[in-house]
Amino acid sequence: MLIDADNAQASVAAELLAEIARYGTATVKRAYGDWTTTNLVGWKSALHSLAIQPVQQFRFTTGKNATDSALIIDAMDLLHGGSVDGFCLVSSDSDFTRLATRIREGGLSVFGFGEKKTPRPFVAACDKFVFTEILRPQAKATPAPAPLLADESLQPVLLEAVSAAMREDGWAPLSAVGGLIVKASPSFDPRNYGFQKLGELVRAQSCLEVRTVSAADGSPNVQLFVRRREA
Repeated sequence: MLIDADNAQASVAAELLAEIARYGTATVKRAYGDWTTTNLVGWKSALHSLAIQPVQQFRFTTGKNATDSALIIDAMDLLHGGSVDGFCLVSSDSDFTRLATRIREGGLSVFGFGEKKTPRPFVAACDKFVFTEILRPQAKATPAPAPLLADESLQPVLLEAVSAAMREDGWAPLSAVGGLIVKASPSFDPRNYGFQKLGELVRAQSCLEVRTVSAADGSPNVQLFVRRREA
């Protein structure tokens, strides 16, 4: 986990680590910035409580972002060192777009974390991108406004993924649908629409029908299937 502290919010640091734990274990946790300034004071308590290593980078020249360079150099060292299986890049800065693509070219996964203002090229360069606004406690407690359920850009994405994952019987495994959506749109996340799970999101769509299938071995596990609702 490499954090561009100049372009990341310390207020969601704990939630950020909890989110990253869903994808793997953060064996390296570093935050880059000029810690001699007052700009990063909000990060200092988070560094200690979450065992994040601060990496000092002085600003030698006004207007030049030395923090980005230090983070990129360390990322390349880790990539070629072969000691990690993937990267979590925490920033809303498009300067890391090429870094993300280079890491993926090396065969490793890249998970991006940043605010909704993050430029599209950086978002698209990641395997998965999570908007940090949905990690805030108030975002989890407050349902999304109703208009999001009718998002015109959402329905075509869902229907296309369902069609691509459809089996001969006309039903598509929801897990396969979710995987296809993320590949097409790395920033897709049910929480962006006020739902904690993809199953909850598809159930709210009038154009889709959901079926629950119990596990054949008698365990309490179930599998969800989805198909386009007939008119």
